[in-house]
Amino acid sequence: MSGKADDDGKDNNNNDDDDALALHKRLRGKIEVRSRLIIRSMRDLSLVYTPGVASVAMDIARDKKNAYTYTSKWNNVAIVTDGSRVLGLGNIGAEAALPVMEGKAVIFRQFGGISAFPICLSAQDKDEIISIVKGISPSFAAISIEDIESPKCLAIVDELQSGLDIPVFHDDQHGTAVAVLAALLNALRLAGKRLGDAKIVVAGAGAAGYGIVSILHKASARNILVVDSTGIISRDRKENMNPYKLRIAELSNPEQVRGSLQDAIKGADVLIGVSGRAGIVSKAMVRSMSKDAIVFALTNPVPEILPYMAKNAGARIVATGRSDYHNQINNAVVFPSLMRTMLDLTIKRIEWDMLIHVAFAIADLVGNNISERYIIPNMMDHRLLEAVRDAVKYYPTQ
Repeated sequence: MSGKADDDGKDNNNNDDDDALALHKRLRGKIEVRSRLIIRSMRDLSLVYTPGVASVAMDIARDKKNAYTYTSKWNNVAIVTDGSRVLGLGNIGAEAALPVMEGKAVIFRQFGGISAFPICLSAQDKDEIISIVKGISPSFAAISIEDIESPKCLAIVDELQSGLDIPVFHDDQHGTAVAVLAALLNALRLAGKRLGDAKIVVAGAGAAGYGIVSILHKASARNILVVDSTGIISRDRKENMNPYKLRIAELSNPEQVRGSLQDAIKGADVLIGVSGRAGIVSKAMVRSMSKDAIVFALTNPVPEILPYMAKNAGARIVATGRSDYHNQINNAVVFPSLMRTMLDLTIKRIEWDMLIHVAFAIADLVGNNISERYIIPNMMDHRLLEAVRDAVKYYPTQ
């Protein structure tokens, strides 16, 4: 496996592709289904299956909630994708999405003790996906929407949240938002700046950008500019808009300015890149930011600007979405613990206020160890589950 890349250099090792291919070929799948008991006699069989299981089925028929008591439903999560926006690879299809969803399932299991099942759909029509997920929902205690193109994914999540009695988690939206807010709270603390005063530029208005703007505004950020491929989003802009960009416009750009990313970034305290486009931020743009600038260049595999370039241009704190640089902002620091907590507390719906509590709890784990190279814990931190559980458990509406 590759070593850590230096912030002022390149990757130390380029063998990851070959190693990943070899590992997956050897394993032939990263997950499997196993039974929780062994049938050792005909008596066992009669209890596990017919005729004994009929009494269990009838008890559930009388009250569907009993499925949480008698079956694995309580711990089952469906990871649903149509393969239309997988990692930074684009619309590669359901089969190609399967190893990615398997990896997600491994993380759910190892760090949350959750049985997560990849559901990779050949359907890419929004309404068909919604219908399929509603149809399979009786087997699951929660749905995790993954790697579906925007804004389709946002519409799917909204309709499923209103139509199901189980939580619908959207990692690109909810997970990214929590991880970014947690890292930003500590970065602002180091820079001696306040969230409510900071000028924040978000490059990208897809699911991640929408989630980030939603949580930042809810957490009291008021000076936010969002830039997509057309330019700065404003309420009076007509080009390249959709219902979710209209919502972004309501939460951002208080002065209704127009212009490009270069215009938006001038004097900014924070740049958050979730554009999906490599190299769109120049050193000159970073130099135009405020003193002690914060740059989160989160596009994978190649960020909007490489860390050493941002640092050389004057950024004080830099983060990426990659594990081979310091300050990785990774959704995996959020979703296993959050999903475990939602299952245990039988939470039916995700709310932004609750996610803000989670972000503060994750940020607090850094404590006095905070530094320019350590603004967020990594997914291996054993304290995450307890911190997230406490944050949600004592959230006022629970």
